[in-house]
Amino acid sequence: MRSIWITPPLAILADAPGGIVLRNGRFAELLTLGQRPSQPVDDVFDASQHVVLPGLVNTHHHFYQTLTRAHPDAINKQLFDWLKVLYPVWSRLTPDSMRIATRLALIELLMSGVTTTSDHHYLFPAHLDDAMDIQVDEARKLGMRMTVTRGSMNLSVKDGGLPPDSVVQDEDTILADCERVISKYHQRGEGAMIQIGLAPCSPFSVTKSLMSACGALAEKHDCRLHTHLAETHDEDEFCKAMFGMSPLDYLEEVGWLNDRTWLAHGIHFSDGDVMRLGRHGVGVCHCPTSNMVLASGQCRTRELEAAGAPVGLGVDGSASNDSSNLMEGVRHALMINRLTYDASVTHLDALRWATQGSARCLGRSDIGEIAVGKQADLALFKLDELRFSGAGDALAALVLCGAHRADRVMVGGDWRVVDGQPVGIDIAQLRAAHGAAAKQFL
Repeated sequence: MRSIWITPPLAILADAPGGIVLRNGRFAELLTLGQRPSQPVDDVFDASQHVVLPGLVNTHHHFYQTLTRAHPDAINKQLFDWLKVLYPVWSRLTPDSMRIATRLALIELLMSGVTTTSDHHYLFPAHLDDAMDIQVDEARKLGMRMTVTRGSMNLSVKDGGLPPDSVVQDEDTILADCERVISKYHQRGEGAMIQIGLAPCSPFSVTKSLMSACGALAEKHDCRLHTHLAETHDEDEFCKAMFGMSPLDYLEEVGWLNDRTWLAHGIHFSDGDVMRLGRHGVGVCHCPTSNMVLASGQCRTRELEAAGAPVGLGVDGSASNDSSNLMEGVRHALMINRLTYDASVTHLDALRWATQGSARCLGRSDIGEIAVGKQADLALFKLDELRFSGAGDALAALVLCGAHRADRVMVGGDWRVVDGQPVGIDIAQLRAAHGAAAKQFL
């Protein structure tokens, strides 16, 4: 693979003012000002107009929900009421609509600077058995890294859960497909492009038996565990009524309180809960935009990090965020955490959550940072829009002035976005096809 020298940038989230050298898909040298590469390079990229970040890492999403953004029956509702409206709508999902939704979500993320993403797909109406295969195929075509989580629901309304029968599966079917997907796709080690996680949806949509079984499978196959937890007060009350315990006690009882697990939202944790999460190394994906749209609450990011819990960032579902833009989510994370705490929360905190913190949530030490030996994943932004005019600190300007579209994105040393456009993708055609698919959900 070729070597590239990315010359001194306008700004960079690393100690490399002289730029960086990439060889064989990894960062090989971080240069001081005036320093040149130690060996000849194949290509030189002039980064003098760019702010350079590690590739962003998105740790929670629901790709299929791009088809129901701003759905007229679901706006202005909180989580449980929002879900009850949309479950029957989502039951219309087909393999074709799943594919176009996945493609659009991945490209939207990529254009915002995301090089690695996770998706939590838990919805399996009839004839959608190959949902995981569709997601893997689309990620591979785009050259993006992805943790594909085999989600699940098996506790329907008739059994005391929230989802209708039309979108759930039985435990044996779920576990068999988890084994299949892990065996077929899960890559281990540095540089992995596709990894598999197991992700029963939430306490109000799965049985304790399924949670325990998925925990055992993850241990057997060395993969990650993911679920929604402590997102709303309604969930707290459900756990107490259904299981006689708090959400975190439930998590411990099913064997998930360990460093293999990362949680979506993690809002309503007590002081004692926070200390337990940190002690066991459980990660939390902060979803600021979704939390604000659904009025769910504010994640205790500062206390969680202080306790030792990895904190990452996620855009969450495109129907609870109405966007799949993680750079926009970085700005929202800064703003809501300033409101939660004070002005000592900085743009560097928000960028750390979207890079290093998110990588830790996914159990990866090879991404999320510009450092020698790490994977050459980068997001490069220009400050040539009117919103940036007059900005002094270039890194701060990305967050404070609202950057939302990367000019260049690289995954493993290969450019995947050039001049703001994903390589090889007809955006107008994608928009038309996706828009047509979405009409069946209205």
